[in-house]
Amino acid sequence: MLNNKNANTVVVLDFETTGLSPNMGDRGIEIGAVLIENGKITDRFQKLMNPNFRINSFIEDYTGITNAMVKNADSCSKVMKEFAQFIENHNLVAHNASFDKKFLDSEFKCARVKYAGTFACTMLLARRLYPLSYNHKLGTLVEYKNLPTEGVFHRALADAEMTAHLWLAMLEDIRNDFEIDNISFSLMKTISRKKASDVSAYLEKQKAKRQPRKQSNI
Repeated sequence: MLNNKNANTVVVLDFETTGLSPNMGDRGIEIGAVLIENGKITDRFQKLMNPNFRINSFIEDYTGITNAMVKNADSCSKVMKEFAQFIENHNLVAHNASFDKKFLDSEFKCARVKYAGTFACTMLLARRLYPLSYNHKLGTLVEYKNLPTEGVFHRALADAEMTAHLWLAMLEDIRNDFEIDNISFSLMKTISRKKASDVSAYLEKQKAKRQPRKQSNI
């Protein structure tokens, strides 16, 4: 199954949008993504999109994406068809993934394209793996883990890059703290559904399962 693939190879994505809900008519105005292969960022995707209506001033100020910037941008459907090729059959990662998933599902439906992978959420994972962090916003976690950043937030590619570094940091911490190699995507999704207080014990069990049994000399 796709979600049993190694967590070292995923597509990390981020949407900037006209609002909070595609069910209320909101659209994507930018998509940014990075491809991680075998634990390394190997490719990037970034496109502005024209939603075919005016972006309100709050969103312009929040994202820095103006109506002038998207005026001559490609349509959402055209960009999504290109993005579907970038994703291929990889699993997907996002910070606050429920938000990005609902926009990806909506935009892909409009573009009549599909994806085969499943989502994992770095925000949910951070709540389990880093309970001492002041909060679990992306910017806070970047500072908490001292991750690479150019200091730009609320632009899709920059946020996707920071989320990718956060994902890789999580994998590294699990490897170092619990001596678990070859971490699967399904393991990461399972962690995100556990109670924070149960995660350490769960990972210790996973570690024990992966250790080779000693052969008896009898």
